[in-house]
Amino acid sequence: MIEFYPQIRSIHIALALCSGLLFALRGACVIAGMRWPRHPLVRWSSYLIDTALLTAALMLLAILPGTVFANGWLTAKLALLVLYIGLGVCAIRRSLGNRWRLPAYLAALATFALVYTIARAHHPLGVLRQFLG
Repeated sequence: MIEFYPQIRSIHIALALCSGLLFALRGACVIAGMRWPRHPLVRWSSYLIDTALLTAALMLLAILPGTVFANGWLTAKLALLVLYIGLGVCAIRRSLGNRWRLPAYLAALATFALVYTIARAHHPLGVLRQFLG
């Protein structure tokens, strides 16, 4: 299965960017008071992209050696992913009210950006490594 690593990695990266862009668009439109981001077709598209993203991630994890967790970047990425999902839910759900939507949305976008830089740098601090030494 290692021979498919480059293709699976490319698919994973493309799906991650699609997922982040769709969230950014949906979140901005929800904050602006639009109704279409809550349409079932849009929600199911998001679920489909995220399921394919998770599948690609699990395939990559199965291919890579177990020592991939040794330097901590993947662990940091996974921990921040959980935070990103929680913040994203808070930003889009109606039940929270408008007061917390914008801060949750902005925090989710910042978390997504940090996850992206961690993945690119293969370092637990990602872009923060430049500032924190």
